[in-house]
Order: sequence, then C-alpha cells, then structure tokens
Amino acid sequence: MAERKARADALRNRETVLAAADELFARSASPRGVSMDDIAVAAGVGKGTLFRRFGDRTGLIRAVFDARIEPLRQAVEEGPAPLGPSAAPRERVPALLDAVLCFKLDHRHLSLALEEAGSGSPYQGASYAWWHGVLRDTLEQLPEAAAGPAADSDFTAHVLLAATRADLVEHLAGQEGMTPGRMRARLAAFVGRVLGDGPDGRGA
Repeated sequence: MAERKARADALRNRETVLAAADELFARSASPRGVSMDDIAVAAGVGKGTLFRRFGDRTGLIRAVFDARIEPLRQAVEEGPAPLGPSAAPRERVPALLDAVLCFKLDHRHLSLALEEAGSGSPYQGASYAWWHGVLRDTLEQLPEAAAGPAADSDFTAHVLLAATRADLVEHLAGQEGMTPGRMRARLAAFVGRVLGDGPDGRGA
C-alpha cells in the first residue's frame, strides 16, 4: 500500500511540474526566458528534483510536449479515419498534416520551446522522426504518379512537415497575423498541389 501511494504521489508531482512548465512557457514572451529555477518555484519543488526526473531543461520541455501530444499520437496509431491507419492514403496525408498544424497552433509556446531547446538538429528528435515515418509510409501507399518512388516519399515527407515547423507557425501567426483557419486552408491547398487534385492523387 505504501509503495502504491508513493507511485501515486510521484505521478501527481510529475503532473504538477508539467503543468507549471507548460503555463510558464505559455506566459513567456520567449521560451528561452523560462529557467529551471522558474519552473521549480512554480511547481513547488526543488531544482534538484527537476534535474533528477527530467535530466535537463530540454528533457523537461520534451516531457511536457510528449504528454500533450500523446492523445494525437494514439489517434494516429489506433484511431479511425482520417487520422488512423485504416484511412485511405489520399485522405490520411492531408489529415495528418492538418493535425500537426492544429497541435502547434494550440501549443505554439510549447512547440517553439522544443525547437529552440538547442539539443541538436530538430530533425533527429524522436517526435519528428515518428511523424516523418508515419507520413513517409503513408505517402508510399499512394500511386507512383502522386507520391513518386520510395526515395521521393522520404523527401516529400520532410518537405511537407517543414510547412508545419513551429518557428514558421509562430512567424505566420505572430508576425503576419495569419488566422488559424487561413493557415490550415493554405496548408491544405499546398498538400493538394503536392499530391495532385484528383481523389486518387493522379490529378484532375
């Protein structure tokens, strides 16, 4: 019983830290302005506790990001169409990209914090690799006229995901004042041009 209570307390403490970090990133003008000290104070824990549980600031940012995006990942892995694996490829590709964009619009501060974490190339991160793999595999199921050979599917997945980068989303929304609806519409049009306008991806 004591062990179960300890696990429950640890889980609650973890959620408290994640919520505090998420809120601080949301309120900060720049993710770089939020320190581990700030998060420790907001969560009511010692800074040493943060380092023991999350390794460093980047590890904490990644933990917050992973916790928030987990429901979307589950929808992609196990959910119904248009996001889930049962969806037709021509329907799933734009749905996947729209979902990524919507998540980053809803979590602009957090997505930008992860990209700015300074932990090496964002293209080598686990989250990016997962999304790229799902998108690449879906593109490979399209007719060759739409997606090209396998090598092109790999490149195309990178190009399409680049349109949802957090720094670009932040620039369009924050600097150019583009509304979420317009951004989603522009992305959908771009994806349609890449894949072709016809329902089977071969063009009209």
